[in-house]
Amino acid sequence: MRASNRQAVILGYDAVCPLGSRFPDAWEKALKGDSGIGALTRFPVDDDFPVRIAGEVDSIDDLDYPFLKPRERAKWTSPIFKHAMLTTSRAIERSGIEITPDIAPRIAITYSSALGGLDAALEADRRLVKEKRLPKPFTNPNACINMVGGKVSILTGATGPITATISACATGSTSMIIGAMFIEQGLCDVAICGAVDFALVPTIIAGFYTMNGIFFPKPGEDVPARAASRPFSNNRRGFVVSEGAGAVILAAREFAQTWGLKYHAALAGWGMTSDAHHVVAPHLPTVTRCMELALEHAGISPQAVSSVNAHATATPVGDKVEYDALSAVFGKKIPPVTANKSMIGHAMGASSAIETIFAVQGMIDGKIPPTINYNPDPGMAFDCVTDNARCLDQPYVLKNAFGFGGCNACIVLEKV
Repeated sequence: MRASNRQAVILGYDAVCPLGSRFPDAWEKALKGDSGIGALTRFPVDDDFPVRIAGEVDSIDDLDYPFLKPRERAKWTSPIFKHAMLTTSRAIERSGIEITPDIAPRIAITYSSALGGLDAALEADRRLVKEKRLPKPFTNPNACINMVGGKVSILTGATGPITATISACATGSTSMIIGAMFIEQGLCDVAICGAVDFALVPTIIAGFYTMNGIFFPKPGEDVPARAASRPFSNNRRGFVVSEGAGAVILAAREFAQTWGLKYHAALAGWGMTSDAHHVVAPHLPTVTRCMELALEHAGISPQAVSSVNAHATATPVGDKVEYDALSAVFGKKIPPVTANKSMIGHAMGASSAIETIFAVQGMIDGKIPPTINYNPDPGMAFDCVTDNARCLDQPYVLKNAFGFGGCNACIVLEKV
C-alpha cells in the first residue's frame, strides 16, 4: 500500500461533452436523463453516407477563450486544442492552485488523446491531393497527439514530467493512473490529467461502420437519435461516435493539506491489464483481473463498492463481457450500474475522463445519473440505474474503461 500522504486526491475537474460545453449544465442534464445525441453536422453528409447521428459539443466555437488569442486560434484549428485548453483552465481554476515558478517543476502533465488531430491531417491530405497545395505550417503540430499536453504545459507553465499515454478508449483513465503513479513515486506533487478526442471525421465514422461497431438504422427503420445508444439493452447495436474532453487535477494529499486546498475525492486504487486476445473483442479473464487489481490496490473488498460507472459502449459483445466480469467479481450482488454513453455517446479516449468526472460529481452529490434507452437483456440480470437519477451515498465507485487492442484500465474512486 502507498503512503497515505502520497495518495492522489482530486482537487478540480471539468468536462465538455455533448450534454453541454459547461460542466454544471451537462451534469444537470445527465441527472434528468437528457440525451446529447443528434444530427451529424460536423461535415456534409451525402445520401450515400451510412451514418447520420453523432454526439456533438454545442457552442464550442462561440465560447470566450481568454488563453487563446485570435492569432493562436487561427493556427490551432483542430477542436481538440480548444476542448483541452478549456477543460484544463477551468479545472485549474476550480482546484485553487496558483501555478508559480516555484511549484511549476513539481507539476506533471498526463493529458492525452486516442486519435489526436486527425482532422488536421485529413484536411492537409485534401489540400495536397485535390487542390495541389501544400499543407498549412501548423498541420503537423495540430495532428500530433503529444502536442495536446505540450499546449497544456505552455498554457499553465508546468515544467514537471509530461507524457501522452495512448490506450484507445481507456486513454482518459490511464492518463489519470499515470498521473497518480507520478505522485505516488514522488516525481511530482500535482498532475494535470485528462483526455480529448474529436472523432467526428468521415474516415473514422465510416471505418467504425465497416467494422460493424457503430449504430446505424436498418433499411426502413426510423429511430430517434436520442434512442440510438443503448448500453446493456437487449436491442443494443453499437455505439454513437461523439466528441469531448475531460481534465482532472490530482495532487498528493500532503500537498493539498499544506496549501489548504479542498478535496472531496481520491484515486484509491487502479488496475491495468492487456487482453492479448483480440483487436476489438474484450477478453473476460483479463477484464475481470483488471477490476480485481483495482480493488486490491485500493485495499477494499468488492462489497465496499457502492456503484459502478461502466464502460458500456452498447456493442453486443463488449457489454456482455463487462457484465460477465462484474458477475465474476461481485457475484450475484453487483452494485448499481450506470452507463453514461447512453447520453453522451462514445468520445473515444475522452470518454473515460468525462465519465470519471461524472462519477466524482455523483459521489459528491450523492446521485447516480440514469442509463437511458435501457431495455433489459434477459441474459444480464443486474441493477441498472435507469429512468431517473438515484440518490445514494457512494463511499467507493468503480470506473471501468476498456480500449481497442485489449487496453483495460479500472479506477476505484473514494469519497473523502
